[in-house]
Amino acid sequence: MATPPIDRLSSLLERFSVRAHLFHTGPLCGVTTYAAKPGRGFLHVLRQGEMVVTHRASTGLQKRIKVSEPSLLFYPRPMAHQFHNTPDDGADFACATLDFEGGPTHPLVLALPPLVLLPLSRVEGLAPALALLFAETERVQCGQRLLADRLFEVVLLQMLRWLLDHPEDGGVPVGMLTGLADPRLARALVAVHDHPGQPWSLESLAQEAGMSRTSFAARFKSMVGTTPGDYLANWRMTLTQTGLRQGKPVKLLASDLGYANASALSRVFGQRMGMSPRQWLMQSRAEFCV
Repeated sequence: MATPPIDRLSSLLERFSVRAHLFHTGPLCGVTTYAAKPGRGFLHVLRQGEMVVTHRASTGLQKRIKVSEPSLLFYPRPMAHQFHNTPDDGADFACATLDFEGGPTHPLVLALPPLVLLPLSRVEGLAPALALLFAETERVQCGQRLLADRLFEVVLLQMLRWLLDHPEDGGVPVGMLTGLADPRLARALVAVHDHPGQPWSLESLAQEAGMSRTSFAARFKSMVGTTPGDYLANWRMTLTQTGLRQGKPVKLLASDLGYANASALSRVFGQRMGMSPRQWLMQSRAEFCV
């Protein structure tokens, strides 16, 4: 009997939001530079035309990429880049910034490649959302910018769905997303994401996946790149960081995340982060104020 499908993204994006903000529509001519800013990514839609994208050698990305068909260009992490268009043949764009809650600690920021370059024709179901998006950008109406921002978020979600179904084609490195792409491991990962405070064990997670302990542990390490126990601990630390930014007390976070008390959570946090929750929060605030 086939197991029912599960939602691999909703709880993740409910806990760690991504907000899109439209900032450009229309053609681009000459050279356009996009600077890196902490916690900020970019999602560009090339509607028509062609262009050349360049990156600095220090980014580790290909220095020059020619894009010759309608495409999505997604930068989940702060990454300086330039678009080059000839003045008489400017490509037509819609561009949005993406603000990831938690910046570099956002699970998607950690799990995605530095650049996803994807032809629009490859993403099933993308055309209706893009048609609505460009219709909104072509005329001024009440709520235009707000609706365009939300439509960009729909485009992002559809692209993430595609990456879950085609992780190798999307250049997704071993990690959370490659685990979620595996039908059996996804059940264990979603259970952890939805219920981080439960006393999960290797046996109970293997049961969620419908696998033996040995097979589950081996496949989890192969597909996710870490052990189930370390993944659970890291997930709880990520949730702790988010809670601290939101002003939640350590005592409450400890209760929600399955720790005996605030001291137990602070001890594990110190071991993994190299500083106390209070010190980490002060450092995090200072970095985002730079």
